[in-house]
Amino acid sequence: MQRLYDFLRRHPTGVDSFWAVMLFGISMLQVAGSVDTARERLIAVPSVLGMTAVVALRRRWTMTMFWVAVASGCYQLLLSVPAHFGDFAMLVILYTVAAADVPRRLSRTALGVGLAASPLYFLRFPVDKSASSVEEALFVVFMMVPFALAWVLGDSLRTRRAYYAQLIERNQRLEKEREAQAKVAVAAERARIARELHDVVAHNVSVMVVQADGAAYVMDVAPEQAKEALQTISGTGRQALAEMRRLLGVLRTGEPQESEDYVPQPDVEQIEVLVEQVRSSGLSVDFTVEGAPRQLPSGVELTAYRIVQEALTNTRKHGGPDARASVRLVYFDDGLGLLVEDDGRGAAHELYEDGGADGAGHGLIGMRERVGMVGGTLDAGPRPGGGFRISALLPLKKK
Repeated sequence: MQRLYDFLRRHPTGVDSFWAVMLFGISMLQVAGSVDTARERLIAVPSVLGMTAVVALRRRWTMTMFWVAVASGCYQLLLSVPAHFGDFAMLVILYTVAAADVPRRLSRTALGVGLAASPLYFLRFPVDKSASSVEEALFVVFMMVPFALAWVLGDSLRTRRAYYAQLIERNQRLEKEREAQAKVAVAAERARIARELHDVVAHNVSVMVVQADGAAYVMDVAPEQAKEALQTISGTGRQALAEMRRLLGVLRTGEPQESEDYVPQPDVEQIEVLVEQVRSSGLSVDFTVEGAPRQLPSGVELTAYRIVQEALTNTRKHGGPDARASVRLVYFDDGLGLLVEDDGRGAAHELYEDGGADGAGHGLIGMRERVGMVGGTLDAGPRPGGGFRISALLPLKKK
């Protein structure tokens, strides 16, 4: 049954042609039984053919068939062809025009023509000459109702189709927006993970390299110092491995996992531990805190930690062997201030420009992205007296 229904939906003109043939046969039987002379039967045939053709081709050439129906009706009025079953095509084509995707002006014109058909017919073929004018008027109005109903049904179908088309369009638009948002989210997540990987690898590996170089230098003359350096390398490596596992866990599942293999996100309290770790690698760092320490949003705390981590890593890379650094945290009522300075050589100019002409400076670019995500401001560049300065203000609420 479903196959038959699908077949009929795929061939609407064939279905209409079937009903047109049936209507033609019934109309011709009626004409043959109600018309007395062969001449009158012959005159009625073009009207029947026109109306049945309207039913057969109404979906393919809607407006053309409407005017064919109007022409057939006028033919009946001019040549005194009485009404027959084929005239039912007027209701069918009126419904089709109202339901079709045609200008509203044409649809209303079709309604006007359909409503005029009944009065014109009864003016040409009075039903009962003895009836009063009021009775005739009521009868004419009654016969206009089917035309009005046909148009209303067609117009309602058109409205439903338009509404359904809007729903489909809206759904497609929402799908595209969701896809675009998903791509943006993926890009943002990749950028976040790239920043995390850079911070973890750049900081911890640089500490390991410095300690390894120091251990190799003092291996023969100071074995205890070399042993301490190797222990620092081991601890730093484990810490880097733990953070890498946490990031890989986020990549695999999309959510952080609670396990001993996954460390929590660094916060402001761990900056002091970070400074101690950097000191143990041979870099002199002064650390001060001003204001009353308090719990901050996790995004702000992570951003602060990563800024200090990247700044100290840059000092080790570019400051030179005798560089000294200072880290200053200031708790304001509405935010957290950071100031990291060193007196070393400073980075090359391209490294603190946005983007970097040679593609370098990814750490500072990551800083700017992090600060921008929490609605803060960042200033990075060489100090007037030599060295490098990074200053950031992180608000408690994103602007």
